Amino acid sequence: MLLWLLAILIAAAVAPTVNRVVGSMDGVTLGGWVLAAVPAGVFIALLTLWPSVVNQQDVSVFVDWVPALNLAVSLRLDGLSLLFGLMVTGIGALILVYAGAYLRGDDRLGRLWMLLLLFMAAMLGLVLADNLLTLFIFWELTSITSYLLIGFNSDRPESRASALQALLVTGGGGLVLLPGLILLGLAGNSFEISALLTSAEQIREHSFYLPMLVLILVGAFTKSAQFPFHFWLPNAMAAPTPISAYLHSATMVKAGVYLIARLHPILGGTAEWFWIIASVGAITMLLGAVLALRATDLKQILAYATISVLGTLTLLLGIGTEATLVAALAVLVAHACYKGGLFMVAGAIDHSVHQRDVRELGGLRMAMPATFAAACLAGCSMAGVLPTFGFIAKETWYESIGHVAGNGFLAASILANLGLVAAVGFVCVKPFFGRRTESTHHAHEGGPAMWGPPVVLGIAGLALGLLPTRISELLAAGSGAIAGRAVPVHLALWHGVNVTLLLSLLTLAGGGALYWILRQGQLHRLKPYFYFFEGVMQYGPSRVYHWLLRTVNQFARGQTAMLQNGYLRFYLFTMVGLTVASVWMALGGELHSHLKPMPLDVRVHEVLLACLILAAAVVAVRATTWLLAVGALGVVGYCVAGIFVLFGAPDLAMTQFVIETLTVVLFVMAFSRLPDFRRLTSVATRGRDALIAVVAGATITVLLLFAMTVRSSHPISDYYLAHSVSEAHGRNVVNVILVDFRALDTLGEITVLAIAAIGVYSLLSLRPSKQADGEGDAADGAAGSFKESSPETRHDSAAGHASQPEGA
Repeated sequence: MLLWLLAILIAAAVAPTVNRVVGSMDGVTLGGWVLAAVPAGVFIALLTLWPSVVNQQDVSVFVDWVPALNLAVSLRLDGLSLLFGLMVTGIGALILVYAGAYLRGDDRLGRLWMLLLLFMAAMLGLVLADNLLTLFIFWELTSITSYLLIGFNSDRPESRASALQALLVTGGGGLVLLPGLILLGLAGNSFEISALLTSAEQIREHSFYLPMLVLILVGAFTKSAQFPFHFWLPNAMAAPTPISAYLHSATMVKAGVYLIARLHPILGGTAEWFWIIASVGAITMLLGAVLALRATDLKQILAYATISVLGTLTLLLGIGTEATLVAALAVLVAHACYKGGLFMVAGAIDHSVHQRDVRELGGLRMAMPATFAAACLAGCSMAGVLPTFGFIAKETWYESIGHVAGNGFLAASILANLGLVAAVGFVCVKPFFGRRTESTHHAHEGGPAMWGPPVVLGIAGLALGLLPTRISELLAAGSGAIAGRAVPVHLALWHGVNVTLLLSLLTLAGGGALYWILRQGQLHRLKPYFYFFEGVMQYGPSRVYHWLLRTVNQFARGQTAMLQNGYLRFYLFTMVGLTVASVWMALGGELHSHLKPMPLDVRVHEVLLACLILAAAVVAVRATTWLLAVGALGVVGYCVAGIFVLFGAPDLAMTQFVIETLTVVLFVMAFSRLPDFRRLTSVATRGRDALIAVVAGATITVLLLFAMTVRSSHPISDYYLAHSVSEAHGRNVVNVILVDFRALDTLGEITVLAIAAIGVYSLLSLRPSKQADGEGDAADGAAGSFKESSPETRHDSAAGHASQPEGA
């Protein structure tokens, strides 16, 4: 399984090269066919494991990655992951071929293939993951890659806004999901999903159950566009159609549904599970169906219809009986086949006539016969027409809900299906029948790579309906993985005349009538209901999102203006003030009990060094010349080096001597060109700075005294002494600490110095040259030294003709 992911990632890496090298032949983009061979190969490999999986023989791979964090790359293939893996790779291969025809000749085609393959690898890793943290990593990778895909047309503001919205909603849901998964792992004492299955009862009775359930469901609802997070999915239709067909019909939006199904045997079976998931699913199901009838763009109609089906899947998983679990997987497979095909049909129409508004489409069945055939096959499955697999899925859906969930959910399901059947009319009937419009007058059929993939998906939906036996085995294995026990499945195309069949016929008739009403312009009869849903459901969450986005941006601008105002002294004041306040808050009442009188063991020369340090510091502050100030600081540094010598650290002392000497030299060279900064600040400002310095110094002193009284029983210095020779093979403890035990600290310090040196060199290199003698003299006069200059220099400077010492 790891090889499958690696193969897809390698294909993604070489996709731009394939696009450049392979090229096209007779109008066919061969690169798509070449790259599609990789997911097609994974699809075949998954099919070879079909017999093992349906016989409850799971295939697993475990690689211990970070044992200390319980992080492992563990993959497991069971009935549920096999079902999703077949959809991800099978439809993905068709999408790669379709994308080659859709963007034939576009320079960005290689990038599109690369992003699609990256997303495919992330989605396949997600459905195969058996470790919660591994699953989360792939979960976030799907969010990142989908952001890049939705914003593929980055030159369009609407594409960038849609990509950002999808990232913020799904990424925010991922941030909520992570603590939920961590709580789940803590409650079950394992992060392996297969191990958590044995602790399901313990987890459901844990005090963390409700918080972890809510957190996990928020993440799932955002990813699968459940109410109130549904609004991002229709806006994501700004992406090119191959992306919409793959992400938003068969893969990404199913990730949340997959997560709910995967965790059902662990978290399901409670009242909280039922009411939260089933209620949200029912609302989303009705909402998507209603809003699909208000849309006029082909892709928007399909997007809202997808939201409705996602709500259906959530509803069925929330109810959680064996029958509804089987129905959920049946609807899942049917939806993947017909919705992927319909999206590609919409893309073929747009590619041909550059129009997606259904009001401007008509009469395309003769100009685009292959596309029309694909639309008919997919549309019949979406409407649930005999003998497609969509009919079987709808029959299973109605029957499962009618037996266990009461009349409320059944009525909601019928109403939602009425909307979906009417939506089929707008997508599959309106564009192809009637008279040609001005937009469709020059319509033409695309190449085989354009109409072939949707025809394949349409035929797949028909074949699964005519021969449901084989898919029944897989649905049984998938349902068993969700239920945690074996689930018998016996799908059939015909069960005789019964209530479920009558409901299906009623749905078709009612949906056809609804389409006719809307087509005839009788919308005003339903307008109050539409506007109610739009006002309460659609625009409410969307407006909240935009309000939050504006609020966050305004807060960020205000915070930036306040905290990042460009004044270095304000930054230093803030950092020092917050540090001092934090230290005193942390110490609190601990000072009185820990700061006890300590015996003084001070020698005369140590007192002299301390006094010399204090005197030099005072001189540096009160100095009237730069040279005196820098020299006083050098005295401070040399005295510190002397302390190192007294306490047995000669190597540190030598380092300090060298650094201080170099620092004094550099400071003298640099500060000689700086103006007197004291002229730029008032007496009050200098007094404030002095107060801050005194308070900060006193705080550090108290903190060090406090630290000296709080000693652990095993100080770190003992460890260094004991292991310096045995582990680092060095007898100089200080060197061993710097080079081995704290090597990353030393590397970081070296990196900082290197970056600083590069920055200084860059500033010196970018220094503007003197354009004229007058300009150069003026610049030198402004940057001249202030008190150490000779009287002649000061006189020249006042006259605007200061001269610098040679070599300064």
